[in-house]
Amino acid sequence: MTAATHSTLFPQVPDSADAVLEGLDPEQREVATALHGPVCVLAGAGTGKTRAITHRIAYGVRAGILQPSSVLAVTFTNRAAGEMRGRLRQLGAHGVQARTFHSAALRQLQYFWPKAIGGSLPRLVDRKIQLVADAAAVCRIRLDRGELRDAAAEIEWSKVTQTVPADYALAAAKAGRDAPRDPAEIAQLYAAYEDLKRERAVIDFEDVLLLTVAVLQDRHDIAEQVRAQYQHFVVDEYQDVSPLQQRLLELWLGERDNLCVVGDASQTIYSFTGATPDHLLDFRTRHPGATVVKLVRDYRSTPQVVHLANGLLAQARGRAADHRLELVSQRDPGPEPVYTEYTDEPAEAEGAARRIRELLDAGVPAAEIAVLFRTNGQSETYEQALADAGIPYQLRGAERFFDRPEVRKAGIALRGAARFGGNDALLEDAVDLPSQVRAVLSGEGWTPQPPAGSGAVRERWESLAALVNLAQDFSTARPGATLADLVAELDERANAQHAPTVQGVTLASLHSAKGLEWDVVFLVGVAEGMMPITYARTEEQIEEERRLLYVGVTRARERLHVSWALSRSPGGRPNRRPSRFLDGLRPGSGSTAGRGGTGAVGGVERGLPGRTVAGSVAVPRRTQRIPARCRVCGRTLTDAGEMKLMRCEDCPSDMDEELYERLRSWRAVQARRNGQPAFCVFTDKTLMAIAETMPEEAGELARIPGVGMRKFTRYGADVLAICAGQDPGGDAEGD
Repeated sequence: MTAATHSTLFPQVPDSADAVLEGLDPEQREVATALHGPVCVLAGAGTGKTRAITHRIAYGVRAGILQPSSVLAVTFTNRAAGEMRGRLRQLGAHGVQARTFHSAALRQLQYFWPKAIGGSLPRLVDRKIQLVADAAAVCRIRLDRGELRDAAAEIEWSKVTQTVPADYALAAAKAGRDAPRDPAEIAQLYAAYEDLKRERAVIDFEDVLLLTVAVLQDRHDIAEQVRAQYQHFVVDEYQDVSPLQQRLLELWLGERDNLCVVGDASQTIYSFTGATPDHLLDFRTRHPGATVVKLVRDYRSTPQVVHLANGLLAQARGRAADHRLELVSQRDPGPEPVYTEYTDEPAEAEGAARRIRELLDAGVPAAEIAVLFRTNGQSETYEQALADAGIPYQLRGAERFFDRPEVRKAGIALRGAARFGGNDALLEDAVDLPSQVRAVLSGEGWTPQPPAGSGAVRERWESLAALVNLAQDFSTARPGATLADLVAELDERANAQHAPTVQGVTLASLHSAKGLEWDVVFLVGVAEGMMPITYARTEEQIEEERRLLYVGVTRARERLHVSWALSRSPGGRPNRRPSRFLDGLRPGSGSTAGRGGTGAVGGVERGLPGRTVAGSVAVPRRTQRIPARCRVCGRTLTDAGEMKLMRCEDCPSDMDEELYERLRSWRAVQARRNGQPAFCVFTDKTLMAIAETMPEEAGELARIPGVGMRKFTRYGADVLAICAGQDPGGDAEGD
């Protein structure tokens, strides 16, 4: 549990803008305070990127710099968008839009369709399999269910890469795709699919983006209306952006550059869907004046896990590898990763179940354990092994928590008890909130002990047990809370899709594990033919498989178990070998030369050097951020206020009182001109730090915490003039 990636379940809302910044490390603070112009955050796994960008938005809103309704934060999954909304709510930043690309585009399309096209928006189809099957019938192409899914995936890839049916064969060959059928047949199928959609007046999810792009391109009045609404954009997981999503983002932005993107090229694992890290890696080229912040302090994993993760990337090749980040663990040491070889896959699954049982008996919560595999087809063996061992589990990708029927019914029961509980005999002996919830949910099927076995009955109980546990946590965090308070919290969480943890070992594919983390992770099936997968042949495909394993490794906080089997079934030929990605990393596997050197270190890179601002003051370029130290005693500073002063609170101050008062008077004038609170110009502590340092040149001023690039650009010349005993030369009104 660390400050950078974890918060208490029900944290207190910060009481001021500056309080939002408390607890952030220096690089995260740079992200949070860089509120204007293009910003690129290169964030390694476990470095607190979501924390940094949500605090950035919240700081801007709470400081009065950003209007909540003018901010659009986009990410790639409903879960990630829900988590972002929940965090912003906890930080007191209400009214900010946090959505997926599709959700944001669909809202705009629904709103503007009558004006742009006329009539109502065509019906959106949830799944395209049936349409693909109908298109295959029209083309007289016979496809089994697996081929139908593959053909649908090819159509999706074509649309997000903006490839029309006539160009499919050439584009697929250029991209090195293995088409499930002859490319000419796929192109024919794709064309028939589009014809059927038009005939039936329906659209698919890719059409939502395509049509929104078309409307914004063709109707400048609508584009300007959207741009007037949204002034600031934040894009999470930017390495996963497709060409179509990038085009939509450009249309949202127009000629503006108030854009903050966050990503890690080493976690690019969805290129088969059209995602590409090129937009992330080329960001500085497209925006030469961008601020680039590198987050490398890993708060999630132990040094042992981080060492393995860094070792995997050290052997990588390709463009993404050239921009890899060298993680630095901030946690105490833990156990070394465990590597285990088994005779066959059932033995491997039984071995994992046996170790999980030992962990559970030792007190490790089931929800803090995950088994991760390369393909969903590997799941059944582990489901059986865990069931045989009596270990509860949940499959990642199941129905969302608050959408489950038993959770909806439980919510209705709790809401009724909150309204009319005085007349409910069930609640007569309930003395506190947790006992009230247990009493109400006992009528819905909750029992103190879980039912035997697995299946639907057990899954239903796990959902109700999660609500019981949530009530206990809520009551502990907010003594005196009522049942009505809990119901309100559940409603908020349902809106944000912020589900409580279900107590069960997680079974998930490596792809679906992205963005998640556990105390203990079992990486299974790490053998040649599965990792990398057999059909990965090109260097680009092999490197994506390596990145997929890297994602798996970095899901573990404390313990990591890596295993493989020599054969698929008992008695089979033991002709498998451990994955090549482990060569030189697991004990006894020899050594590899690797790439040599280290990855990028953390820190901040400013825009192009030599640019002049605020008269004739040259903007300094900082390329690396070092830990803040007290300039009096040399102690490392962690408190936000002390970092601004650049000294310990109890160390002697040599502040020039007269200079401090002149700076305060100047700040008051600027605040009135800008129509802002005084602290939005500079906080008191920043002014104190300036009055203590008395900078004589630009570099000295820029190094003072609280004087970011935006404020340096806007006020630097004035502040330096005041420090030199002169009157400010300009009014510093421009931005």
